[in-house]
Amino acid sequence: MEWMLLPLRRYAEFSGRSRRNEFWMFFLFQILVSTAIGIVFGRPTYETGAGFFGFGTFYNSTGGVVQNLFGLAMFIPSLAVSVRRLHDIDRSGWFLLLLFVPILGWFTLFVMYCLDGNRGYNRFGPDPKNPMDIDAFN
Repeated sequence: MEWMLLPLRRYAEFSGRSRRNEFWMFFLFQILVSTAIGIVFGRPTYETGAGFFGFGTFYNSTGGVVQNLFGLAMFIPSLAVSVRRLHDIDRSGWFLLLLFVPILGWFTLFVMYCLDGNRGYNRFGPDPKNPMDIDAFN
């Protein structure tokens, strides 16, 4: 449970590194909470209709509103833990722009998130697995 909530404690901290465990447990936490919201408040259903300039989306259940509020609250911590996860494999957070490349970019990021982090100190900070392991020649 500690790993699931650690990114919330480091809410908008984009510097440093995050282990795979922290990233994937936070991802699982978001899925579990979204599922619980769907069960408690109902599945988000949307209905399109006439609205401002002919575009409009209306929620038929409270599940959609609660789900969107949860997604909005989790946006910054998700972004921060993703950047820190990329830092752990010695990549810049700008690699998140690969999200805008359909399929190939998504697959590349997925592989990067699954890679083991660099051992020892890198340009983004100490190793989160063993922070006391300082190489004298770095």
